[in-house]
Amino acid sequence: MRPSRPARPLLLVSLSFCLIACERTPVAPAPAPTTPQRAAPPTRPPSPPLVAAAREQIGVTVRYDPEYTAIAYPNGDVPVDRGVCTDVVVRALRRQGLDLQRAVHEDMRRNFAAYPRMWGARAPDRNIDHRRVPNLMRWFARQGWELPSSGNAADYQPQDIVAWRLQGSGLLHIGIVSDLTSREGVPLILHNIGWGTREDDILFGHAIIGHYRPPVAGLDVVANMSASPAQTTAH
Repeated sequence: MRPSRPARPLLLVSLSFCLIACERTPVAPAPAPTTPQRAAPPTRPPSPPLVAAAREQIGVTVRYDPEYTAIAYPNGDVPVDRGVCTDVVVRALRRQGLDLQRAVHEDMRRNFAAYPRMWGARAPDRNIDHRRVPNLMRWFARQGWELPSSGNAADYQPQDIVAWRLQGSGLLHIGIVSDLTSREGVPLILHNIGWGTREDDILFGHAIIGHYRPPVAGLDVVANMSASPAQTTAH
């Protein structure tokens, strides 16, 4: 008896069915690799306008230059790449609508005797008067901006203006309180002490001799009052 052959047709049919079924069966795509979701860094609120205006001077004003310079009036300024400590304050306040050159000059013109006599001047000088720390301190006080000085960091708010007597030299200095603080929580200061405008931890590094809080939201009113013929606030 001859051995039986394998049922090839049945095997072929089975293979054909398998191939057709495999072609028609959708293959699920491999899952894409997942990237860990990182939390967005917390956004810091915008800096107060006076602080922002002072900070914009960093990298722009890169020199300390105390030379006497004849400048335009009003809104006069020395070249923006240079200046002294007072120029940081003058430029920042000017961005808020207050021209200290004009305000100080007009007040000194009407009340010259109310200002310090430290330079032998016999009359106001609109080129330099607003660039001298004692004159700015007197003008700020005459506007009612003066606050007590203290050694408590919490007493100093962003946009405050502070004046110091520098250790060693005894020279006067002035700057603007930042909205950033040191690791110890002491507000930084925007100022030019010799290397252009910078933001440093110097608030309690020298003797504080003046503390002022300008009404930044109302500086346009202050500017108009300063330009008026009558002086409304006496010291």
